[in-house]
Parts: sequence; C-alpha cells; structure tokens
Amino acid sequence: MNDQTPFRSPEWLRRDAIDALHFHRERSVDTHFGGYVAQVSDRDGAIYDSRTKHLVPTARFVFTFSVGKLLDGPVWCEPAAEHGLSYLRNVAYDEERDGYAWLFEGREPTDETRSTYGHAFVLLAYATATRAGIGDVADRIGETFDILDEQFWEADHGAFASNRTADWEPAEPDYRGQNANMHATEALLAAYEATGEERYRSRAATVAETIARDKPDEADGLLCEHFTSDWEVDWEYNRDEKADLFRPWGYQPGHMLEWAKLLVRLHHHDDADWYLDRAERFFDASVTDGWDDERGGFYYTIDREGEPIVDAKYTWALEEGLGAAARLGATTGDDRYWSWYDRIHDYLHEYATNRSLGIRYERLTPDGSIHPSIDDDPEGQERLPPRQRLLRGAGVAGRRLTSGSRPEPPARESATLGRSPTLISRTVERRL
Repeated sequence: MNDQTPFRSPEWLRRDAIDALHFHRERSVDTHFGGYVAQVSDRDGAIYDSRTKHLVPTARFVFTFSVGKLLDGPVWCEPAAEHGLSYLRNVAYDEERDGYAWLFEGREPTDETRSTYGHAFVLLAYATATRAGIGDVADRIGETFDILDEQFWEADHGAFASNRTADWEPAEPDYRGQNANMHATEALLAAYEATGEERYRSRAATVAETIARDKPDEADGLLCEHFTSDWEVDWEYNRDEKADLFRPWGYQPGHMLEWAKLLVRLHHHDDADWYLDRAERFFDASVTDGWDDERGGFYYTIDREGEPIVDAKYTWALEEGLGAAARLGATTGDDRYWSWYDRIHDYLHEYATNRSLGIRYERLTPDGSIHPSIDDDPEGQERLPPRQRLLRGAGVAGRRLTSGSRPEPPARESATLGRSPTLISRTVERRL
C-alpha cells in the first residue's frame, strides 16, 4: 500500500466523510416534520420532496451521523443522530401492533408494510448509535432483534423471510431474497460490536452460511439474489424485468462486493475457515466479469456466463468495491486489492463526480455520462409498485431542474451534493 496516496489516508477519508455530513446536516435534517429530507437531486442538490419519509433513509441517516461521532466529528453529529432516533421511535414505530412502518407523508404512515430490509436498518441504527454513545437506545437493539427473530426468522432454512403486513401476515408468501439477509447480517454484526452479545454474532454467521456459502454452492458459486418460499434458487424471478431498481434478474457485482466486505468482518470475529476464501471469490468474480474493461465501472448485473445484462453503472457498487478492496487488502496483505482500490477510486473521481459542482451521481451510462434518472422519468416512477416509490415529487424536480430557478450549491459543501442516504451511509461507513 502506498501511504502517500491521499485518498488512502485516514485523515483524508475522515475529512471527506465530515464534508458529506456537513452538507446533510444543513440540507436533510427536517425540523418541521422530524426525521430527514432524503429526496435530494443528484443533478444539482435541489430538494424535490420534503414531505415523504422512508424508514430506510431515516435509519441510514442515524447510522451516518453516529459514525460521524465515532470519527470524532463535529459536536452536532450527536443531536443530528438523536433527531432521527426520535422519529424512529415516535413516528415509525407502531407500539400497538409492534414493528416499524415503511413509508410516511410527514408524520402519517402511508405504507405500513413490515419490511425485513427496513427492520435490519433500524437494528443497524440503534446498534451504531449505542456504540457511539448516542441516545439511551441500547435496549432497542434487543427489542428490534426480537422482532426480526419472531416475525421473519425461518430457522429451518437459516435465513430471514420476506415482508409482512401491518398485522404480520405474509406480504410476499412466494418470495425470499438475499438482499434483506445481507443487510440483516450487517446489522447483526453492528449489534455484536456494540454489545458483545454472542447471539448477534452467531445469527450473523448462520445467515452468512446460508446466503454466502450454501446457496452459491448450489448454483455457480456466486451470490444468488432470488429464491422461492422453499429457499430454492429462483432463476426466473424478474427475468422480464432485468433492470428492476431493487430486484433485478442476474448476479449483482455490487452485492458480491458488499458480501466480500461483510465476510472479512466476520473473519475477524469468528474462526471459520471459509470466510476469506469466499470473500476473495466474490471479489474476483466482480472485478473479472463485473468490471467494464473498456470503459470502467461495475455493470449493474451479469448473467451466469459472466456477460453483462444491464450495463448501467451505479455509484453504490463502486463504494462497496472500495470497502471490499480496502478490507481484503488490509487483511491479506495482497497489493492487488489496493491496486483495485486505486482503479475504482480513479473511475469514481473521473466519471461519477462532476468536479465543477462536486456532484456525485447515482447512476451512469456505460460511457460514464449521466443516466436518465428517476428525476427525469416521472411516468416511469409512477409505474413502480407503490411500496417502491421511494422518490416522489419527480415532476416538480424536473421543472425545478430546467426552469433556471435552482439554488446555487454552497461552495463549502459542494463536494457532497447529490449523495443519497444510501450512498452517504456507504461512503461514511468506508471511513471506519
């Protein structure tokens, strides 16, 4: 590793993370409805929907500001995180029926689905806040784990089931997915690191064995995304919706990189001998078949032969690649991971960031230009199932972005514009 490379420097990374938090402290902390404003355009940083609240961005922002305190950031990181903790408990949590609703208009629930994915992020938020000494929420870690355990856990299969209704009936009886289980593993590791309680590490290891070891061994050795209710690989799910924003058909290099990062974390807490081997396999598949050798960046999805299916590039996959490369490089001592770290960073800097404005785009076309986004496709947004309409107000955004009335971004925060809660949380997490 070349310690002179600025973007590998711990202090450079810390400053970059704090810069991101500065922007969102001023733009995203919602003092009217509570919680956070998540709908910020990746074109110019304009807010295009301040009312819609979503469980996952709320939890991600709590996580992010908590990490800010762990990084010895500004004193306002703590109250900014407490702001989100209050929304989680006083608005998102349904005390009568237990569990957390999915979507809100201001402070009123508009979708009360009980999401496995959402509850995993709530657990991550409480665990990270506790580790940072923010809020009196240590008891919420066990409470949220109990919800996941009692309502979603399928012990016979060693994994979490899919979504439930507000009354805890199956909302997707025929579907099981790896994505929610991946984020549950992330949250369980955070819970273990915050509390030292063995049940969290043990459950994370069980999910990893199912999703990252056993199920890939039943297929091509790679990470399968979709399963039937009996946890058989479902090769047909969304075959006709290959570019689905949340559940595309095929293998996702970004998720394999994310699992590589998690498996290295498990390796440091457990003595199982398969973690590093599988992490390296996922990483190698992602950079061998998932990386666009001609134009750079990770394809969104690849098929069973390693050929690209959807060749658009998402910034979050690049962030996961940086995290996986850094963890593998530090753990194995193999310089090839640091070489990939440099290559991924160079692409991210060259193509995924408009350096004149400092905007980091969410999605790029194969040649590195900006991909038409949800901001520009209100009709496409309306075609999404209601539970997937995370970014409303697209029509207003389109008008704001073309009318010349958009606000000029503050120069001090320009390096952080356009980063969604998803991207911000992944970016800041990489700094730890």
